[in-house]
Amino acid sequence: MTSPIYPCLWFDNQAQEAASFYIEVFKNGKITVQSPIAVNLELHGQKMMCLNGGPIFRINPSISFYVICETKTEIDEIWEKLGQKGKTMMEIDKYPWSERYGWVEDRYGVSWQLTLGKISDMGQKFTPALMFTGDQFGMAEEALLRYTSIFNDSTTHFIWRYDVSDQLQGGKIQHCQFSLLGKRFIMMDSGLFHDFSFSEGLSLVVNCETQEEIDYFWNKLTEGGEESQCGWLKDKFGVSWQIVPTVLESLMADPERSPRVIDAFMKMKKFDIEKLLNA
Repeated sequence: MTSPIYPCLWFDNQAQEAASFYIEVFKNGKITVQSPIAVNLELHGQKMMCLNGGPIFRINPSISFYVICETKTEIDEIWEKLGQKGKTMMEIDKYPWSERYGWVEDRYGVSWQLTLGKISDMGQKFTPALMFTGDQFGMAEEALLRYTSIFNDSTTHFIWRYDVSDQLQGGKIQHCQFSLLGKRFIMMDSGLFHDFSFSEGLSLVVNCETQEEIDYFWNKLTEGGEESQCGWLKDKFGVSWQIVPTVLESLMADPERSPRVIDAFMKMKKFDIEKLLNA
């Protein structure tokens, strides 16, 4: 089990536009792979996929990105750019956990939590943050234990809980940080009312070198969840994952071969590497 996990953002045929916007906002970025279906980019060395999925699903704040900014100038400039045609979730200000923090939803519906800090403390600039709310409220700890048992190179860094005096959320996870395959994640429970929950709008991709890896992650993550098409699944908490062979990227980059590969994987639920190679 080798390759790290990275996020996939679902757009209504705006993948190229969104990728270019994020490179402009965060400056240190580049497009690495481009096709009519998806655009892969790197921001500060971290991989993301922007998918042209159409209008079926929408991104929402159930998974946001926690972003470390190292200067006040940087955080204010990024806040201003992301807020253009966007929506403020929490005003940028001083909070008990940060000298400067704000939560903004950009023009494409992607949520960003900007905080002043040091990247060296987190080990990465962008960290996916999963919010367990609605029917999933209170499940963050179970999910933490499950994910860290499934993935190698897993560590729970710390857990902060709501005060037991909180009648609604007491004892639940207010904020925790953990790593899977060496990549940092954040989780939180929220018993407050939110009109969103986990969806295919923002999924987590696990690249796999072998069929054995694909089988392992597929079987583990679908326990209590549900299978979908083309390597997609939902786990028991409603979080969407894509279990994808690493070789798929090179197959899709071949203009002659890619239509046959697409035709092959459109008929699959779990990916079959041999069938893709023979397409």
